[in-house]
Amino acid sequence: MKLPQTRMQAAVLALAAILPITAIHAQELWDPHLRGVNEGLAAGVLPPKGVYGVLNNYWTWVDKYDNNGNKTGLRVRALIELPEVLWSTGLKVFGADYAVAIAQPVDYTTLSGNGIPANGGWGSFNTILVPGQLSWTLPNNLHLKTSLAVYLPNGSSSPGRLPSGTYLGAANGFWTLQPGVALSWLHGGWNLSMDATYAYNFRNPDTHYQSGQQLAIDYTAARTIGNWTLGLGGYQENQLGDDSGSGAAACGHAGGCRASNYGIGPLLGYQFGKLKLMAIYNFGLQTRNDVGGNFFNLRLSFPFQ
Repeated sequence: MKLPQTRMQAAVLALAAILPITAIHAQELWDPHLRGVNEGLAAGVLPPKGVYGVLNNYWTWVDKYDNNGNKTGLRVRALIELPEVLWSTGLKVFGADYAVAIAQPVDYTTLSGNGIPANGGWGSFNTILVPGQLSWTLPNNLHLKTSLAVYLPNGSSSPGRLPSGTYLGAANGFWTLQPGVALSWLHGGWNLSMDATYAYNFRNPDTHYQSGQQLAIDYTAARTIGNWTLGLGGYQENQLGDDSGSGAAACGHAGGCRASNYGIGPLLGYQFGKLKLMAIYNFGLQTRNDVGGNFFNLRLSFPFQ
């Protein structure tokens, strides 16, 4: 059976562009949410009962920016493979459809610039568990979904546990709890969606550093005609709380050196029978105290049964 494209939904997941460790910085290493990863999805709905696979193939080439939005000379290049499995249980909880999910991202990351020789390698990111997603169908073609993701501190390397001879780790060395809420308006082939997550980062026991809380929102405005989907995606990420611990940034004003990031770009999708393919490209618009730039994501979505 061909699945309607507006019913395919990835879990609230994963990682984002990396922030190199420096003497003074905002955020210790990786953003919890992979910016723009949920663009193109009908974020407020869950698929029909069944087990689904999603594979994001995500390339990003970014530069480090300071508090004034200027490049610092550090450059990061990364390939991130993000496989996800989602089980839409068919159960109703508080009148909502209920699903669970799991993901295990891996990445190849290279850091260079400012006298640092280009170095990088493969590593595994934090395993991401989604013990619950609840999706309600509302009046006026609206759909609302809430969720909770848990990031386990089990990556292959992290701040405080760096590989010999490198400047980066592949994962965060701390727990993250990430509740989320998503809203979709679906009508006549149109998909207008907003997918927001809030990341609470726990203290890293190896470095005694705690990254500030973060808000991440992915946006979608798309139209499906036949097997084709065409539209526009965008994202924003904003650090809402200050970091704490040795080396935490202090910029001398309220809010400190909190990270912020914005981007926008086109998306194009096609339904091949049960397989959905979507290509997404985003241009970085503005970045402060973080790495920013462009990314390309090729997403494959399919049912296992």
